[in-house]
Amino acid sequence: MKKILSAALAILLVSLGLYLGAQQLDSSSGGSASSKKDLIIYNWGDYIDPDLITKFEKQTGYHVIYETFDSNEAMYTKIKQGGTAYDLAVPSDYMITKLRRDNLLDKIDTSRLSNFKYIGKEFLHKSFDEKNEYSVPYFWGTLGIVYNDRYVKKGEIKSWNDLWKKKYQGQILLVDSARDIMGMSLVSMGYSMNDTNSAHLKVAKAKLDKIGKNVKAIVADELKMYMVQNEAWIGVTYSGEAATMMDQDSHIHYVVPAQGSNLWFDNIVIPKTCKNKEAAYKFINFMLEPKNAAQNAEYIGYSTPNTAAQKLLPKSVREDKQFYGIGKQRVVTRQCRRSRIWKFIGICQAARCRNTMTSFWSSRCMPVTS
Repeated sequence: MKKILSAALAILLVSLGLYLGAQQLDSSSGGSASSKKDLIIYNWGDYIDPDLITKFEKQTGYHVIYETFDSNEAMYTKIKQGGTAYDLAVPSDYMITKLRRDNLLDKIDTSRLSNFKYIGKEFLHKSFDEKNEYSVPYFWGTLGIVYNDRYVKKGEIKSWNDLWKKKYQGQILLVDSARDIMGMSLVSMGYSMNDTNSAHLKVAKAKLDKIGKNVKAIVADELKMYMVQNEAWIGVTYSGEAATMMDQDSHIHYVVPAQGSNLWFDNIVIPKTCKNKEAAYKFINFMLEPKNAAQNAEYIGYSTPNTAAQKLLPKSVREDKQFYGIGKQRVVTRQCRRSRIWKFIGICQAARCRNTMTSFWSSRCMPVTS
């Protein structure tokens, strides 16, 4: 019996020793500490120069885990669910308002960002973050129309209403954004892109029903590829996407209709789920470094709010009024309000099917009252 007890005790001691040894090895090799070296970023697809992520990792020793989304609404749902502890995210202006309202963001202490001084004053104190407490400007731009002059005469498209012409049947690509496409319809009738009047929304929805035959697909990042490959004649997209297309094909042009458009902003935020604030602040400051911001702007094609970075861009880029002519075009900043428009957008986003028109313009996409 004593031999059995001795053997059992020996087994227990060996097991305990192995467990403690494993714990020590795990701790020394990263284990719980490794999570402190991870930085989880949630961003739009193809919206950062990969070389900058590599550079940041080498400079700081942090490991970047990079996940992407294709719409503000998808991003909002994921953050609200809280399944992944994102340290940073890059929502658009109106979505920042919603994230703040739902208490999903932490405040940002800009005194910890030595490079925040490079952000132009015209990009601060916006309606979605008046005190600059919750976000840091990343990129900005406009919504407009790209067209291929192989199929559409130069200067032929001047108005949003041109998109409803029968001769463009099956030749238009729309960016995958219920918010912006609804705004396009509103402004085509002389209303504000931020209009929340129920009657106006119904009329705008009815007008969108009529464009269905002209639309070939509703896409996101793929829109650039399809336009460059001559898969469609016309696209409704953002200025940065247009810049990339124009670089690849001189037959593609970008126009902001005279009726007006929206001026949008994408900003970096720190979600409540953040587990590594130290790394989050370091990354934001890293991206605000003028050289890095300029490199990122050249890679992405969008307009940087970093005034020092703008000076590092080629003259042909920084003096192009299509992309750096803020205040020169008839544009209005997108807003988000607690109103009918938000419920409308939510229903449309849930109803739409990425590459078909049927469900996007379904009867379910009707304005509902607050």
